[in-house]
Amino acid sequence: MTAPARTAPARPAGPAPAPATVVVAPTPAAVKRPGPFRRLAALRRTTPGRLRLRLIALVTVALLTGLVAGITAASAGSGTDDLGERAQPLLVEAETVWTALADADTTATQAFLAGGLEPADLTRRYEADLDRAAQAVASASRLSPETSEAGQAVRELSIGLPQYTALIASARANNRQGLPLGASYLSSASELNRVTLQPQAEALLHAAQVEVDGSYSSARSSLWSALLSVLLIVLLAMLLITQVQLSARTRRTFNVPLLAATVVTALLGLTTLTVLTIQRDHLHNADEGGSQPVALLAQARILVLNERSYEALTLVGRAGDDDNETQFKDTVQKLAGVLDETERSVQGTRAEESLESAQEYHQQYLAAHKEVRALDDQADYAGAVKLAIGTETTRTFQRLSDSLSKALEDRKDVFTHESSVAGRGLGLLTVLGPALALAVAALSVAGLRARLEEYR
Repeated sequence: MTAPARTAPARPAGPAPAPATVVVAPTPAAVKRPGPFRRLAALRRTTPGRLRLRLIALVTVALLTGLVAGITAASAGSGTDDLGERAQPLLVEAETVWTALADADTTATQAFLAGGLEPADLTRRYEADLDRAAQAVASASRLSPETSEAGQAVRELSIGLPQYTALIASARANNRQGLPLGASYLSSASELNRVTLQPQAEALLHAAQVEVDGSYSSARSSLWSALLSVLLIVLLAMLLITQVQLSARTRRTFNVPLLAATVVTALLGLTTLTVLTIQRDHLHNADEGGSQPVALLAQARILVLNERSYEALTLVGRAGDDDNETQFKDTVQKLAGVLDETERSVQGTRAEESLESAQEYHQQYLAAHKEVRALDDQADYAGAVKLAIGTETTRTFQRLSDSLSKALEDRKDVFTHESSVAGRGLGLLTVLGPALALAVAALSVAGLRARLEEYR
């Protein structure tokens, strides 16, 4: 007998039941994390968190202080090196070019006045002046970028020197034959020297002074020094405040690592202050006692040489009170102002005595020039020439020139010495500054980590 088939129970009438909802737990990536500002705010709510924030701040400021200390020392050292290795030599070479050109012009006119074959001593001096000028121009070209003002002046001098030499050679040749054309060549050569070459030498000297001023500014590194001072003060204050707060909370008088970090910070500040102060003192001496008097003394010597040249050119032209004599009088007035300014700049130095001697000899030379003009105006041309190139006048002028040269060389030596010693200690500070700052950061970590471990 077959079993009856089973049937499914009948479902009640009505809507179908909703499917069951499966709840899936969110993955860690789906959880919204708090932002950095919220995390910082959360750290500030707890003592360990505040200690961590203080540690981060101390390490950051310490490392930043070390970085700025290294940059400050490197920048100051670079500027000081540039001053001694390029700017200062360029200034010296520019002064040499200018002085050599002026002396060559004066010597050439004096030799021309002698007539016929030039005196051997004047010829040797003239040739030595040209050699010095050529060598100084070549040296200046190596120290000056081609596109700079100094480079342009060097190019003009390189072109003009051979032209001047050729004109003097023509003047000599005609003068030896007694031809009046020689005076015209001499006048053209002197005009080329005074109107073209000497202004270019002056432009080179001005460009060198600009380079020196720029090197002074770079060597002082004022912006980096100020930033370093601020960072050192901030770091020292943070360390002191941290120790005071820790002492109040933990009832412990000293935190040895933080105390050591404070001492190292003070040492870094004292070392930096000492090195930079010594450097700036030497830079000040190089500027006030060296480069500024050098420029003034160079200008004074040029003006004195120009006086001598104008005097000779007046006699060569046989025109009495001509334009050259007018230029002589203008130069005398200009020289008086330069000598007054120079006297103030060398007051209390070894160059002061030499300058006083130069002023006395200059008055004697002006008295001799007055006699020369009187003889020439009285139609005693031979007597005027004899007095102008005579032994006594020549000796007086030579003593005047030598006194100015002595003062000039003295100030050059000061400039060279002070600029060379200004950079001492900067190389050590470039390494020592960052190293001490790293030590401060490490000691800060050691000091605060011990406190943080107490909360674990």
